[in-house]
Amino acid sequence: MNTWYTIKVKFTKEFTDGTLKRVTEPYLVNSMSFTEAEARIYKEVGEYIRGEFLVTSIAKTDFQDIFQYDDSDVWYKAKVSYVTEDADSGKEKKINHNYLVNAVNIKEAYERIEESLKGLMATIEITNITKTPLMEIYPYDPEFAAENYEMSNEEEEEEIVSPNINVAYAAGDDEDEEEEEIEPEEADINSEEE
Repeated sequence: MNTWYTIKVKFTKEFTDGTLKRVTEPYLVNSMSFTEAEARIYKEVGEYIRGEFLVTSIAKTDFQDIFQYDDSDVWYKAKVSYVTEDADSGKEKKINHNYLVNAVNIKEAYERIEESLKGLMATIEITNITKTPLMEIYPYDPEFAAENYEMSNEEEEEEIVSPNINVAYAAGDDEDEEEEEIEPEEADINSEEE
């Protein structure tokens, strides 16, 4: 099952006035796993970022649906709620879903969410719309997933040589000490759920 992941990438960005600044930008990637999401962001972002960059976090992000239009690069997150009846108990239950839509402003985002969801049988209420800092959204790519699956099943392991992969190493006081294994909770990539 595909899941949306918010991935934060840190790199040195050159602005239009020529100044350089270290920034962290979020991207949204649809993939089958954290590993595939990370590999995908290295491929996509590596095509246009010059120099080194670092993936600082990966987190599952819950979106019921994403409505994309061609006229804007600004993304808005809309929280939509509706009331449904529980089949077993007969009690009313409030359901909340998050949707993502790109629009020029909040008013247009509201109208686009309303238009996109008008076919639902329930009466919806748009309770919140917020502008997101998302830079780009990468939908699921079955070809990329198939390539990665084939690579992971190969018998021979190849060394990956990339200027974009950062490895942290801290040498101890005694050079003859054995290397310590990094526990999963000490890894650089955060996998917190929202």
